[in-house]
Amino acid sequence: MAMREYPYIWNYLPLVLQTLFALGIALGMVGISYLVGKHKNSRTKAGAYECGMDPIGDARGRFTVRFYLVAMLFILFDVEAVFMLPWAVIYRRLPHLTGSRLFGFWEMLVYLGFVAVGLFYVWKKGILDWANDKGDL
Repeated sequence: MAMREYPYIWNYLPLVLQTLFALGIALGMVGISYLVGKHKNSRTKAGAYECGMDPIGDARGRFTVRFYLVAMLFILFDVEAVFMLPWAVIYRRLPHLTGSRLFGFWEMLVYLGFVAVGLFYVWKKGILDWANDKGDL
């Protein structure tokens, strides 16, 4: 008995059903909370919320250059972790994939060397030294 062939689009049916189910739950929760909840508007509720404190001044405050440099450092090391995780998962299979026993190890060592050079540069520039923070570089 031969299996019946279905169109390829039917492979996406579980994804579509899961998406519809998640949207249904989200809309259902919002709708039920709207129907059941109390509606009492006030000036306090309509105001901006800043960690329980009254908003003072302009919301467009200035940040120091150091803030952006630290943010870029965070992204750099976050990307480093993203590259290292798949490497660590397949490390034992790398000799079979590349044909060399230590090729994957040396490749990651070179990558970590570049990251270490970047960290050393940042360290020497004093970006990580918060004790002497004067506001900007």
